[in-house]
Amino acid sequence: MANTMINSILFFFFFSSTTMFASATAADIKGAYWPSWLQNTLPPSAIPASYYTHVFYAFVGISPPNYQLVVKPEDEQWMPIFTTSLHSKTPRVMTMLSIGGGDSSNRAGFDAMASSPSNRANFISSTIQVARRYNFDGLDLDWEYPLTQAAMVNLGTLLTEWRKAINEEAGRTGKPRLLLTAAVYFTPSAYILSTELTTYPAQAVRDSLDFVNLMCYDYRGEWDTSKTGAHALLYDPSSQISTSAGIQAWINAGLPANKLIMGLPMYGRTWKLRDPNVNGIGAPAVGVGPGGGVLTYADVVNFNGVSGTRVVYDARTVSMYSYRGTDWIGYDSPTSIDVKVKYARDNRLGGYFFWRIGQEKNWELTTQALRSWAR
Repeated sequence: MANTMINSILFFFFFSSTTMFASATAADIKGAYWPSWLQNTLPPSAIPASYYTHVFYAFVGISPPNYQLVVKPEDEQWMPIFTTSLHSKTPRVMTMLSIGGGDSSNRAGFDAMASSPSNRANFISSTIQVARRYNFDGLDLDWEYPLTQAAMVNLGTLLTEWRKAINEEAGRTGKPRLLLTAAVYFTPSAYILSTELTTYPAQAVRDSLDFVNLMCYDYRGEWDTSKTGAHALLYDPSSQISTSAGIQAWINAGLPANKLIMGLPMYGRTWKLRDPNVNGIGAPAVGVGPGGGVLTYADVVNFNGVSGTRVVYDARTVSMYSYRGTDWIGYDSPTSIDVKVKYARDNRLGGYFFWRIGQEKNWELTTQALRSWAR
């Protein structure tokens, strides 16, 4: 009886301390995704420790029939280098293993995994095992996207079971509890993505995740070549498709502001103008522009350096665009990043993250975000 009581007290203390640790991490997040294909051009050792608090290893997938994580030979080589390198820095950088990504082939796998209790159990067990094996600090789900309400309900069940398993593993092993996060659509109602009205399971998201990465970009793109667009605008007076509207919708759904992490793109979306003399946001277009519709911010800087290029900051939407002839690009620059990050800070969000590392020159966007977030 005495041993049972002591064990209960120790477990309560451990659970409370890990809960406090989770709460502490849901503030001042400065995150970024690091795609593993950058291993030879921008290795983790080249990431300055003071620039990010959390770096996400992108990505690993899952595979039927057991829906466990697929760790490829290159992942086996680079994941321990990733975690060891970032953990050895001062200050220590938290390492997150991100599962999924924008590849549409992941969607069917996630749908099937989340719909079955046994598949969910296999998946959850696999994620914890891999995270521990390679010394990650946490797990991140990037399911793009649950397109039916049934899938959304299953996502909620998955998150609840995942959180329970992570807590139990930490209590059983005495190891620090793994963080659990997710990258989600910019608004909780994903009606834009599907003909069916779908809504994220806000309560499960709130109760199960340490923080939530809102993908506040790709509002416009090559899927609509009829007009130009600011693909990551902060405000849109004419619609609810904007970062500020999405953040407010998540708060209205019950998410605390300090669990919401604003996503920032390091790339632009491009169009071909119908008439070079009609060149604002929403100008008629006839197709995609340079880069097949997408340019990294580094390439945008090169574009802007060519004689005859006009660079415009649109304060109404808090976005940048550039044009030369019929080529048009919408993107974020240090000017718009400054306003966005201060918006996140002043509205007490948990922080910001970038998709993705390696798309800028001289860490220009990263360092601007750091300065703007400083309290």
